[in-house]
Amino acid sequence: LDGVERFRISSIEPNLLTDDIIDFVASSKKFMPHFHIPLQTGVDRLLHAMRRKYDTALYASRIKHIKAAMPNACIGADVIVGFPGETEEDIRHTASFVQDLALSYLHVFTYSERQNTRAPKLADAIPVQERRERNFVLRNISERLTKQFYHAQANLTFPVLWEEGDATKNWIYGYTSNYVRVRAHREDPDARGITSVTLNEYLEEEGVYSTDR
Repeated sequence: LDGVERFRISSIEPNLLTDDIIDFVASSKKFMPHFHIPLQTGVDRLLHAMRRKYDTALYASRIKHIKAAMPNACIGADVIVGFPGETEEDIRHTASFVQDLALSYLHVFTYSERQNTRAPKLADAIPVQERRERNFVLRNISERLTKQFYHAQANLTFPVLWEEGDATKNWIYGYTSNYVRVRAHREDPDARGITSVTLNEYLEEEGVYSTDR
């Protein structure tokens, strides 16, 4: 599409994310090195119970292929906690799995029953309070993964699409091709477009890189 400089694959199931797609993105100038790949759990028994069409081995192979082709790619995942039959050991296994793969962030969801589904009929329901506690554990891991990913991008140069401005401080904000949020001083904070910047200083509390280059 003429005039469109950036495409992001917002979400794609691991069984649909082929090696050809990964290699295409790696060679493309317009598709960004950023993938959001639902995982749900790091336990094959639970993936089967959820009727997912993949297992952890397939998931891990996709992540490893992406990392080999695009070492600085941002990779996010959806995770569900509190699925019926999930144990404390399952949560620990999922936590270990996502950290070993060095994912960039997690979207963590707490399992909840819905009418007219199989869910209310499933055995071994998890108490709601335990579901919330497990959500908290995975969200903390997500924060650590994001910080690790951001720190790994220090002093690298990327094209940034500037998307919004703050006229009160003359800041302009945007995202690198691999989905790192950045800010810079601009005389015109309403300016838009794509420019290359070097990631200078990571402001961990704000979750943003500050750069004037």
